[in-house]
Parts: sequence; C-alpha cells; structure tokens
Amino acid sequence: MVETIYSHESVLLDEVISFIPQKSASVVADLTLGLGGHSQAILQRCSNVTKWLGVDRDVESLSAARTRLLPFSSRVALSFYHACFSQIKDVLHENLLTGVDVLLADLGVSSPQLDKAERGFSFQHQGPLDMRMGQSGETLAEFLNRVSERDLAHLIAEYGEERCARQVARAIIEQRAQLQNTVQLAQCVRQAIPMRLQRTSSIDPATRTFQALRIALNQELNELSCLLSLLPTLLNDNGVALIISFHSLEDRMVKQSFWAGAHPCICPSDLPYCGCNKKPIYEILTPHPVVALPVEVERNKRARSAKLRVVRKLPAKLQEQA
Repeated sequence: MVETIYSHESVLLDEVISFIPQKSASVVADLTLGLGGHSQAILQRCSNVTKWLGVDRDVESLSAARTRLLPFSSRVALSFYHACFSQIKDVLHENLLTGVDVLLADLGVSSPQLDKAERGFSFQHQGPLDMRMGQSGETLAEFLNRVSERDLAHLIAEYGEERCARQVARAIIEQRAQLQNTVQLAQCVRQAIPMRLQRTSSIDPATRTFQALRIALNQELNELSCLLSLLPTLLNDNGVALIISFHSLEDRMVKQSFWAGAHPCICPSDLPYCGCNKKPIYEILTPHPVVALPVEVERNKRARSAKLRVVRKLPAKLQEQA
C-alpha cells in the first residue's frame, strides 16, 4: 500500500527544484505536504536545509509523509503540522521562526484523495457525500442539506464556472433528500445539463459542479487569500514562494497578488513621478506561468492544468532602491 501511494507523481517537480536557491535554502515550508513528493525532492537535492516544516489538513497524508521523509531526520529538523494556511503564523511562532527561505503550496486536491472513493471527491466511484480535505468539519451531505438554492447556484457558477448553474442547483435541491452518494449526485448534475452542451464538452458534465462544491466546502479560496495576504511576512529576505494552481480562479488570485507586490504603485499613469511611495516587495521570477512539458502530461494527466508561479522577496534595502 505504501509503495502504491508513493508512486503518485508530484507535478512540475523539476521545475520547482530549479527555482529553489539551494545555497540559501536553510528553512523550508511545504504548506500542502500531501504525500511528501515535493519535499522529498527538495531535501534530496538541497543539502543546506536545516529546518523543514510540513503542513497539511489531512492527517492520513501527514502520516504517510512522515514515514516517507523519516530518512532525512538525521540531518534536518523535521516538524509536521495538521493545519490550514490561515494557521501558518502560529506554526512559525511555535518554531521560533520569523520567516522561511522557501515556501511551497501545491493547491487543490491530491490524486490519492481523488482515488479513494471513501473520501467523496470523485464522481467516477461511489463514495459518501464527504469531500472534506481534513477529517473534521461539515461534510458535503450536511452542506447540501442546509444550503439555499440561490446560494448553491451562485457558488456553482462562481467556483465551477458552470453555465447551467441555476438548473444544476435546482435539481440538487429538489433531489437532495434522496442523494446518498457521489454517483447519485453526479447523475443528478448530468441530468440537469442539456445534452447539446454535453456533446460539445470534452469533460464529464459533473466536473465543474464537483469542483465548485469542493472549493466551497473546504473554503479553499478563502484560505488561499489568507496565505497571499500573509506571504510578505512569511518570507525571509530573498526567500522564494512557489505556488502551483490547477484552475483559473486560483491562478488569477496568485497572479494578481504577485503583480501587486511587485508593482505596488497606485499613482495615475500620467503622473511623471511616484507620489504614493509604495515600494515593491517582490521580484517576479515567472513572467508567465510555468506549465508541464508534454512528456510529463503524457505520464501524469493531472499536470496538464498545473501552473507554477514564483516570486522572490526583495531585501529591505532593495525595496527602498526599487
């Protein structure tokens, strides 16, 4: 079982490593630890790491990653935390740290979570209406039993970018008393979407709705927003932040946050000089998002939608000079 889990391939692995300043990477934080694939590669290739923090909502993933990374404990101080992005400052304080040199976040749900039907993420295999990234909090069944049709339609449209959000929401609300598992929910969604639209789409009609429900239930965008707002205070001078996203909403948030940090001036464009005195805090290392090469996509289908963006925190002196 362990070997099967570890065979899961982390996306954009070589690309991630290429952006890590190996000589100055002393303190590393992996905020979406999963099964530890990215962290294993970082610890293998960066011999100067002395302190490593691993964070994840999923206790099962933490347990597997702990076993996987144990061989590095003889030279690196390893710390594991069951936590969310919004708790990262507490994690740093507990370790008497003011910042990290490398911060990595691989957003979204992991392939092992999707592959385990009992987690309730997949519409291809029958599982409970759960869909929690962690093991606590409200389940999908509980959420669907309390949400209004209007709110449900709004989140399916916003988070899933589903054209038929109102029809899908109406169908779910009408049938929610009878929906017992993910297969039934997926069928309910499919029946609400006109066949003419299904014929022109290359993805399963339930894909967007399941994505929207997962994002809403786990408050993924709220957590990402919190991380992005905290990021300047989490990085040491010259520290790098690497964020991998898998859909347009996440990528847009990351792009806009990084851009605002690198170009903070709010003066009118026709003003001949800067009067707001807002200084850049980032250098953008990826002018365009890094995407997987065709050979990786062929090997790992999950990589086809992955986008990596990277920034470096400017030292205070460079911020003043910029």
